[in-house]
Amino acid sequence: MKLSREQVLHISRLARVSLTEEEVEKFREQLSLLLENFENLQQVDTTGVQPTAQSISLCNVLKEDVVAPSLPPDEVLANAPLREEDFFRVPPVLE
Repeated sequence: MKLSREQVLHISRLARVSLTEEEVEKFREQLSLLLENFENLQQVDTTGVQPTAQSISLCNVLKEDVVAPSLPPDEVLANAPLREEDFFRVPPVLE
């Protein structure tokens, strides 16, 4: 599927991206090639193939909890822009 110049400009307006004339032509060619690749994928016979969310199985990688000493509050808060006693002071989010 070949995209027209107007279609590329429409896409750029939707994405709120301004393009030069050279970029319009460059992206017209690149997006057209991308759509042609999707057209090729639509022709692949996927009968009997189960839908998947991932191409490989995933498992969580967990690490043992190890008790370790904490840093002293003065060291933790050394670069804090605002500090109140042993806590970070942040601007209120809600009044």
